[in-house]
Amino acid sequence: MSTTTHMMTVEEFQNLPEGRGARQELHHGELITLPPPKLKHSLIQLNLVFLIKPPADPAASVSKGVAFLPLPEHELWVADVAYLSAERFRQADRVDYIHVAPEVVIEVLSPSNSASEILDREQICLANGAKEFWVVDPGYPRIKVTTSNGRSTIHVSGDEVPLPLLGAHASLKVDDVFRY
Repeated sequence: MSTTTHMMTVEEFQNLPEGRGARQELHHGELITLPPPKLKHSLIQLNLVFLIKPPADPAASVSKGVAFLPLPEHELWVADVAYLSAERFRQADRVDYIHVAPEVVIEVLSPSNSASEILDREQICLANGAKEFWVVDPGYPRIKVTTSNGRSTIHVSGDEVPLPLLGAHASLKVDDVFRY
C-alpha cells in the first residue's frame, strides 16, 4: 500500500474514483472522507434552502451540497448550503466546480467538526468571494453569521437573521431553521 507524501491537487482529486456512501473533500491538499449527514443535519439543510429561496432572485442559486474551490490548487469543499447571486451563477461553468466561494456559505455543525476547522473554512471563504459565512449549531440551537468585513453576530431562538444580499427587508426566523 502506498502512502501519499505530497499535497494532493484538485486535478489529482478529480481523477479519484467516486466514493460510496461517503463524501470526499480536499482540505489543504489532504483527502478527507466524511460520512453522509444524519437526518437532523439534512432536515436543517432543507429548511435553510426553503427559507432562503423565496426572497432570492429567481435566477440566483440556493442549494445544498454545493462543491466549490475556495482556493484553486489544494482545496475542494462542499458547502452544506450555498447562495450564489444571479450574476455569479450565470458566470459559473455548469460542468465544473465553482471557482470561488459562494456569496453565502452555510455550514451545519456535525460532531466531527472542530472549532479550528470551522474558523479556517470561515477565514478562507471570506477572503475568497464569500460575503457571509454561517455556522448553524443544532446543539444549542443558534446561527453565527460572519460577514466579509469581519463582523460576527449570533442569532438564537426568537431572533430573525437578516438576509441583506436578498433585499433590505429579507430575513428568516431562527426557530424555522430548527423545525423538523
